Amino acid sequence: MAETVKKPADYILPLYMNGLQGRMLRIPPKRGKKREILFIYGHHSSLERVYGVAEYLNKYGGVTIPDLPGFGGMQSFYKIGEEPTLDNMADYLAAFIKLRYRNKRLTMAGTSLGFMIVTRMLQKYPELAKKIDLLVSMAGFTNKKDFIFKRSTFLLFRSAAPFLSGRIMSSFIRHILFRKIFIRFAYRLVESKHSKLRQHGKQARRERIDFEINLWQSNDVRTYMKMGETMLNLNLRGKHIDLPVYHVSIANDRYFDNVRVEQHMREIYKDFHHLWAHVPAHSPSVVATAKEAEPYIPITLRRLLK
Repeated sequence: MAETVKKPADYILPLYMNGLQGRMLRIPPKRGKKREILFIYGHHSSLERVYGVAEYLNKYGGVTIPDLPGFGGMQSFYKIGEEPTLDNMADYLAAFIKLRYRNKRLTMAGTSLGFMIVTRMLQKYPELAKKIDLLVSMAGFTNKKDFIFKRSTFLLFRSAAPFLSGRIMSSFIRHILFRKIFIRFAYRLVESKHSKLRQHGKQARRERIDFEINLWQSNDVRTYMKMGETMLNLNLRGKHIDLPVYHVSIANDRYFDNVRVEQHMREIYKDFHHLWAHVPAHSPSVVATAKEAEPYIPITLRRLLK
């Protein structure tokens, strides 16, 4: 009998944390595998988007991915009268680890925004470093100077983010600009040049655009913009973390200067190990399968995970 193909919904569970309602993806370990992997996704993401990565990592152990407040459809900090600051995100993640893992050890991986939150959490809660047997940064960063945007573009983004995260403007974006017809039209304008669309046929492009529409509509706009502002003002130097980090750099990354990323991480972490992923984009496509996500996990990292 053919093996039943699993979907993200088969592994998604409800999550209630700090008065907020969200979801959690949990894939149990395969027989004989004892490693527990906690993965924290990035800025433009959801459980469904990173399912291919989770499915691949499941080769090495159990995989858990919690929603972040305001992302993936989870209620935002604004729901409980708080703001989505980096410290609040770090507190949330620390609480999740303490409740979920208790006396267990874990492998921790974060991508982009996710790794920024992981780093801040370890700075605020250094005792949690003792629980981590392997720390992985997947295209992560720790400083605003890691970005490779032109200065004019960087300043434009940084000055616009506070305005866009305001209550009135974010509501306008949410209810007007983020309608399906407008998002679809925007992607149609750039699909011939977009790194994750241009190499695919008409039907595949449509599927990816439909997924992108869901992503834009599921993330809380105020949180998205506020965390964008945080990323563009980030500086996590100054507090040491007593752990080595294994950092996966994306060759020809269109967001980060890999030399600066290494420099800043070395100032924070006990040791730095540089790994390379020779892949076409900053992250797997929104509909990536486990096979398509595999190249983002370098061979050296696969050996460490075994």
